[in-house]
Amino acid sequence: MTILQSLILGLVEGLTEYLPISSTGHLIITQYLLGLKESDALNAYSVCIQIGAILAVVNLYFARVREMWQGVWGKNPAGLRMVRNLLLGFLPAMVIGFFLAKPIKNHLFNAETVLISWAVGGIAILLFVRYNMKRGRGRCHDGVALEDMSCRQALTVGFMQCIAMCPGTSRSLMTMLGGLIAGLSMAAAVEFSFLLGLITLSAATVYDFTKYGDNMVAEIGWGPMLAGTVMSWFSAVVAVKWMVNYLKEHGLALFGWYRIAAALVMLVLILNGLEV
Repeated sequence: MTILQSLILGLVEGLTEYLPISSTGHLIITQYLLGLKESDALNAYSVCIQIGAILAVVNLYFARVREMWQGVWGKNPAGLRMVRNLLLGFLPAMVIGFFLAKPIKNHLFNAETVLISWAVGGIAILLFVRYNMKRGRGRCHDGVALEDMSCRQALTVGFMQCIAMCPGTSRSLMTMLGGLIAGLSMAAAVEFSFLLGLITLSAATVYDFTKYGDNMVAEIGWGPMLAGTVMSWFSAVVAVKWMVNYLKEHGLALFGWYRIAAALVMLVLILNGLEV
């Protein structure tokens, strides 16, 4: 892998990780377009490059992270409740992922799965937006605030996150929809999705680096790995800031149309011989 290829992968990862459009699906296609041959090292790198996006959220939501740290040490009750909710949100993925991670990687990491997931996710977004409009619940702060989130709501988001184990579905999409379905406001659902990603993405990164770290260093090298991670951090900062501001005014519909358009592009690629 060249430095340029790693920068492109980092750019794609950072821009798509927290948007409800699936970073995994975009990375699978980007790797193919860059001519990178699939391997355990490359698959692990596509996970470990998330560390840049993780650090971006720590940077942007440092005040909230500090509250949680204070809560762990018994100095901030609100921070401790947030830690509790995040752990409850992570629990379903930890349990289900332990049993299904390998079968999913072996059988679902392909272009056809991404195509179907993009299309279904896009349609789901548009239907959800229309349903919310009929209910008159389309504004950013309609619903429960993050500080008032219950254990049940956290678990609802957690189980929705498990659906995103299927490539192309999008962890961000499932956790945002999970929060909205559970009754959170758009603002709360988005922030909880970002914060839950700190735990979920960190766990996946640590697991893959522990298992394939030596392979990544040997096959990819420290230079490209670090370059991609820095680019992932920078592009994630830009994407998160943009999305938070965009959703305050416009909602999720744009991402639904984007996913459907991406699925159509994917269909054309498959019909022209794409094999990922």
